[in-house]
Amino acid sequence: MIIDVFTTDSRSDQSANEALAAWFAAQSTAPDFVALHQSVAHSLPETGLPVTTSLHGATSCLGVMSQEGPFIDDGIGAFAIWDKEGDFGTALRALGDDSRAAAQAATEAALLAANRPGEAPDVIWLSCSPGSEEDILKGIEDIVGENVPVLGGSAADNTVEGHWHVFDGQTSVGDGVIVSVLFPSKPISFAYHNGYAPTIHEGKVTKADGRLLHEIDGRPAADVYRSWTGDTVIPEDVTERTAILSESTLSPLGRHLDDVGGVPFYLLLHPAGVLPDGTLELFADAEVGDTLTLMSGAPDQLTGRAGKVAALAAESGRLRPSGIAGALMVYCGGCMLAVKDNLADVSDGVVAALPNVPFLGIYTFGEQGMVMGGRNRHGNLMISAIVFAS
Repeated sequence: MIIDVFTTDSRSDQSANEALAAWFAAQSTAPDFVALHQSVAHSLPETGLPVTTSLHGATSCLGVMSQEGPFIDDGIGAFAIWDKEGDFGTALRALGDDSRAAAQAATEAALLAANRPGEAPDVIWLSCSPGSEEDILKGIEDIVGENVPVLGGSAADNTVEGHWHVFDGQTSVGDGVIVSVLFPSKPISFAYHNGYAPTIHEGKVTKADGRLLHEIDGRPAADVYRSWTGDTVIPEDVTERTAILSESTLSPLGRHLDDVGGVPFYLLLHPAGVLPDGTLELFADAEVGDTLTLMSGAPDQLTGRAGKVAALAAESGRLRPSGIAGALMVYCGGCMLAVKDNLADVSDGVVAALPNVPFLGIYTFGEQGMVMGGRNRHGNLMISAIVFAS
């Protein structure tokens, strides 16, 4: 198996796509799988790749990162795998009015494209439009079961205005899902974590409807959240829907799922807005009965965490950097925007953990991954890594 990564951050759509196409043309053979992620500033790329290449595309907030650093001036990144002994398949579907069914169809089509129908892949790389990720994960698991790790991230734009899209070599969809099934010839390992610490504040969800969190401990959720965070996130008087996405980035809510190695694992929920009736809008589902903990983050924790997650992914597979062909990483777009001026520290941390390993990192508006020893989950403000053995 051979893995290589291409990155550029040209603001010119034409020059960026020409550089990408030239990079593919310079290869001795076409790759078997490509994960292509780019800023929404760029059009559907013309890669020149043959139909035999499994191409998985999705937009990423501002750009990407790699072993060469961050590329956030309308960046483009390609993660390419050459592995003739492996099998790879990708399929894109519009979500329509049934996200679960769309994910089922995309997964079945991806398995067929890999010539492995009815089999369980080693890992699934997922990109989808934000909004129904929990149903999309259920749809994938309907086809491959609950034991196949699904990692990836929700497509993103630069302004949280819904301009994101997913794409393959022929089609781009604003409201869709793209699933890639990977059967590499060498082992993979992964990690899925966050960079936040729990505080003493917690309460139980007593009323919720999907991503609308109405009550905590029988009180309006916004009132409870304000009592935990002071005046730093929610203004005192809310007379209309008020966005708090950036203000809440360092103070998300955490749902305790399990302990990993004696350390509690929290799946994070990012408050995006507050309504006049005290409802909090979230970027992930809350369920009645969940115990939510106020989490606390700091810029240095967020910049340093990506390297730690990359190292943990390698350790979980008992892989040394010299035995790793490449890595795919997901880093929350909200975290990225919070530490935008220090993004070089993020990529440097990954390089320190995986020296001489090509990697591609994307900035997403929702992150999917498998909790160690557990189920695939959708969360916010999370970080994940997949490492591929050489």
